[in-house]
Amino acid sequence: MPQTTYVEAIRQGIWEEMERDSTVFLMGEDVAVYGGAFKVTKGLLDRFGEMRVVDTPLAESGIVGAGTGAAINGLRPILEMQFADFMACGFDQITNFAAKCRYRWGQSIPMVIRAPAGGNIHGGPFHSQNVEMPYVHTPGLKVVQPATAYDAKGLIKAAIRDNDPVIFLEHKYLYRSVKEQLPTDPFTVPIGKANVHREGSDISIVTYGWMVHVAEEAAERAAAEGISVEVLDLRTLVPLDRQAILATAKKTSKIILLHEDTLTGGLGGELAGIIGEHAFEYLDGPLVRIASPDTPVPFSETLEKAFLPSTDQVLEKTRWLYRY
Repeated sequence: MPQTTYVEAIRQGIWEEMERDSTVFLMGEDVAVYGGAFKVTKGLLDRFGEMRVVDTPLAESGIVGAGTGAAINGLRPILEMQFADFMACGFDQITNFAAKCRYRWGQSIPMVIRAPAGGNIHGGPFHSQNVEMPYVHTPGLKVVQPATAYDAKGLIKAAIRDNDPVIFLEHKYLYRSVKEQLPTDPFTVPIGKANVHREGSDISIVTYGWMVHVAEEAAERAAAEGISVEVLDLRTLVPLDRQAILATAKKTSKIILLHEDTLTGGLGGELAGIIGEHAFEYLDGPLVRIASPDTPVPFSETLEKAFLPSTDQVLEKTRWLYRY
């Protein structure tokens, strides 16, 4: 069987849900005629027509506002932000309206906001950010970031079926760099359920997105030195799978919290709080955070490489924690 890329997996998931449910439609910048900036939506216009695949102006606030209104009126919009960085232009609509509708008057907003995020593509400070934390901090939103083609397809389908707004973060570097064989039968991946990407016994790395693959490579190299590393892929940032986080902490007793986002205010701090509060007595070493420094993402390839967490950095911290 041929292998499916991460980008094609998302496209398949959207296609299948649009075939299954006539209320699902797609809206965003260049999603129709052009097929999306990263070609996620290629071919959808020809199959589903201009009433269900809608090009919009460059106006993220308008896109979110129109999508929210469509959701209130019984449709299930999928909104594409061309780059996650520019979701900030629709921040008010997302956080002050869409996220609060269920709390305010019991109104469901079955809407997915897809956003290509992350670095390692030399896109500079306006096209490479990891924007998850403002949305993680907003009650009423779900936040998802898959690391594999299987999870990308299964989670986009689950997000489309969800009755609350979902921020669906797609790592741009993964679009064509990861691939795998996918089941031929329909499947979904549940929102809110982490996955043990790699079993281990000495140290746990808790991570998500592209960093799952960085952690996996570091774990492979550590295994050659006799260090057994478990990699927990969160997959969903809201709601967090606290049970899985605490289970891996209790299993290995040494934890590395790894994310591509900048350190201060990143998810690692929240994860450290959960583990420190509920599994402190199981720990045999300090909680270690690995993240990007608190600067904008550099445009220079050399500087970006130094900015992003690397396999060498993760391996060095793994060795240190193992010896602790």
